Amino acid sequence: KMLKEEAIDVSLYGTLAQKGALHPVMETMDKIIDYFVALNFSVESGPMVEDDFHNFEALNLPKFHPARDMQDTFYFNDGGLLRTHTSPVQIRTMLETKPPIRMIAPGSVFRRDYDLTHTPMFHQVEGLVVDEKGKVSFANLKSILTDFLHTMFGDVDVRFRPSFFPFTEPSAEVDISCIFCEGKGCRVCSHTGWLEVLGCGIVDPNVFKAVGYEDVSGYAFGLGVERFAMLIHQIPDLRSLFEGDIRLLEQFR
Repeated sequence: KMLKEEAIDVSLYGTLAQKGALHPVMETMDKIIDYFVALNFSVESGPMVEDDFHNFEALNLPKFHPARDMQDTFYFNDGGLLRTHTSPVQIRTMLETKPPIRMIAPGSVFRRDYDLTHTPMFHQVEGLVVDEKGKVSFANLKSILTDFLHTMFGDVDVRFRPSFFPFTEPSAEVDISCIFCEGKGCRVCSHTGWLEVLGCGIVDPNVFKAVGYEDVSGYAFGLGVERFAMLIHQIPDLRSLFEGDIRLLEQFR
């Protein structure tokens, strides 16, 4: 009698369980990491609390560089700081490893900035390839980044334009044709038809000198994961990614 009363009617509808999902930033980061791991890049990590040498000095950022200003960087009383990019991971990897190197460094970074397109904490993925002189070129860099952007954004136009970064020379900013207006010009792309998505360049010899490398060449690149997530999911305000608004997050189940 007891077994009969407690029997489960399998024909009845079950309780609808709430299904979770990855946060859009983590989902985007995983996709980026998967792309480069498939190309035999290793994934490296390092401390978020850094020192001046690894975060600035070894990356050819001189004492007077504005990035060192307290308005841009979180400093501790003992002289330590919260890393402003994941480039220190590249320095630590080169100090501990002999070339060739083929790596990416994903992780959290910190800057004193907060508005529609900036938050005090955000995520970067930076990449580094180092090999004997003559084995690494800007053409290699251009080819891999073009394919990467096509993987992330589909059939978009890609352009490289000259820029400046202290740790690379020559340097370039990489743009894609606006995915919102297909390059025709709109408010999102400031009516230019282009969206800036990452920076890259050939590693400056001073960086190799700081880690004791000789007769090598290499290229590096870096991107903001939130920037990619905003473009892929068409999210207008970067801050909304960190506010935990269930109305936004439930759209990514």
